[in-house]
Amino acid sequence: MSKPRGRANGEGSIYARAAGGYAAYVWVTTPTGKRIRKYVYGASREDVHTKWLALHQRAAQAPVATKLPSLGAYLNGWLLEVITPNCAPATIANYRMFIKHYIAPALGERRIDKLLPRDVQRWLNGLKTACQCCAQGKDARRPAPKCCAKNQCCQQVASARTIHTAWTVLRSGLSNAVRDELVTRNVASLVRLPQARPKKAKPWTVDEARRFLEAAFEAGDPHYAAYVLMLVLGLRRGELLALKWQDVDLDVGTVWIGWQLQRVDGRLLRRQTKTEASDALLPLPPICTTALTVWRARQANRRAQAGLAWHDLDFVFTTRHGLPVEPRNFHRDFKRRAALAGVPIIAVHTTRRTCASLLVALDVHPRVAMQILRHSQIAVTMNIYSEATSDTTQAALLALGEHLGRHI
Repeated sequence: MSKPRGRANGEGSIYARAAGGYAAYVWVTTPTGKRIRKYVYGASREDVHTKWLALHQRAAQAPVATKLPSLGAYLNGWLLEVITPNCAPATIANYRMFIKHYIAPALGERRIDKLLPRDVQRWLNGLKTACQCCAQGKDARRPAPKCCAKNQCCQQVASARTIHTAWTVLRSGLSNAVRDELVTRNVASLVRLPQARPKKAKPWTVDEARRFLEAAFEAGDPHYAAYVLMLVLGLRRGELLALKWQDVDLDVGTVWIGWQLQRVDGRLLRRQTKTEASDALLPLPPICTTALTVWRARQANRRAQAGLAWHDLDFVFTTRHGLPVEPRNFHRDFKRRAALAGVPIIAVHTTRRTCASLLVALDVHPRVAMQILRHSQIAVTMNIYSEATSDTTQAALLALGEHLGRHI
């Protein structure tokens, strides 16, 4: 058996291995600035020569990593070092969930530089058909399994929106790997998938909003004042539940919006709003000041009844013992009240789209409405005011505020 021939001209560090095949090395600079040999291997001299030339080219253009982590290990590090210090708690929790339940199980063991576009495409295709209740063991964790753990698959496949978000998280993590110079391309960005079309719920009409508020008022619903602010000012659920009395000036008739309340990883957090544009000093229309005045008196009675059990945290909307209202509980109560009022059951956030129409019906001055709606030009607000509202509905809403005022 003849010995492998020696190096050809220009092949430099390519050599035959004693165990068979060929190897080569190139002196590279790592991302940390250290000079080190990086090896490539192959079954033939031609194969190694091609890899060796490619490595030379990479080393001449940018630092080269010699030890690469798995995708799962890298994403966990990225979550800890990049996302956690710079993002909101809810965003961190969301990224962590997608990495743990959607990305890592299928792709986490792959070395980050070995991940290919077809791997990402197969993963996305699999998400469209795999039951996530089975894959994540959701039913197995229940005290009393009712579907997948009993071999009765519920076919809980991921929605198009969930799949798109999982892909977005992977693409964002790999973009950071490119910046870290661990890989030369983002393979997730080379894969295409349909844009998820969000479901748009139909908002309430002004008459439906009036019926909802009337039903809450007549039932003595403790959330009535919150519902008024939510519908008239267009506040988000988190903004509404984060309000403290120090943010409200009933004498002047203003409220400062600058905080939000969120349940994240088992903790209830009051934190600043997501963007600076969300912060605003809003004027309170009469129906809002009246509802808040009545609620403040009712809350004082609750405080007196609770005695030492009262938590003096200054929140506007509280439980019977002064604690902030849980966002999920508020959402549940809102849907229950909508059902009792005989109006369509929608998400709390959808009520924001009814706000402008209600301001018209309440005969709020256009300049005040402009502040509440946060329009930069009065012409935009006037376009909304050109929409007609029935005299009956307008009179009913105004009467609702006047009737409540008689109870102060």
